[in-house]
Amino acid sequence: MIKLSAIIIAKDEENNILRCLSSLDNIIDDAVVIIDSRTKDKTFEISKTFSFVNSEVIEWKGYSKTKIYALSKTKYDWVLWIDADEELTPQLQNELKEFKINEPEYDCYDVARRAYFLNKWIKHSGWYPNRIKRLFNKSKIFFDDKDVHEGLIVNGKIGHLKHDLNHYTDPNIFHYLEKLNNYTSLAAEELYNKNKKTSLNDIFLRPLFIFVKMFILRLGFLDGFHGFLLASFSSFYVFTKYVKLWEFYKK
Repeated sequence: MIKLSAIIIAKDEENNILRCLSSLDNIIDDAVVIIDSRTKDKTFEISKTFSFVNSEVIEWKGYSKTKIYALSKTKYDWVLWIDADEELTPQLQNELKEFKINEPEYDCYDVARRAYFLNKWIKHSGWYPNRIKRLFNKSKIFFDDKDVHEGLIVNGKIGHLKHDLNHYTDPNIFHYLEKLNNYTSLAAEELYNKNKKTSLNDIFLRPLFIFVKMFILRLGFLDGFHGFLLASFSSFYVFTKYVKLWEFYKK
């Protein structure tokens, strides 16, 4: 029988971590929760109430490096990467139970993530089904070194889990914009370090294309006003990222 580890990175997640860890109970054999030392709430205390969880508070290393560190603390080869604001659905729990008693066909599996954005499940806009690589054999699969939107490096075919992972992404607009500001700064810095230049096309046409793609081509209009907000915010994300890159060069 396969033993499963999980890794979770958290900062000020007391509103989410209980739901996340509860969904892992009786599924995951060993969970590593790495908590950003800047955390001001009870994330650490809540995580310590679960017997299968190994929690640690560390100085922030960046998204990729922190996940690599968490991976080094896991006990077993097979690892589920899950964020603190996510949870396993009951159907996905049962699927993972089945996974543990069978021989895996692949070294990495992706899962469809369903987003709960401003109190609504998003069904279109390119957000669903958004398949992400989350279950993997750590002896064969590794994290990349991106500063933001880090992911797994996979050479070969990827298996597909059948059931959804729930993602409680943004409870309010303030949270979204706060995250946007942080991510666009990291993304712009990453582009700058790679000597990427910005252009009028990046600043004016890319944001427009993102809006059209999400709201029209990917049927965001079927998500109603939430779809319009997502397309607008995503367009603004791209605009902000390239303007910040422009600012880097001006400095």
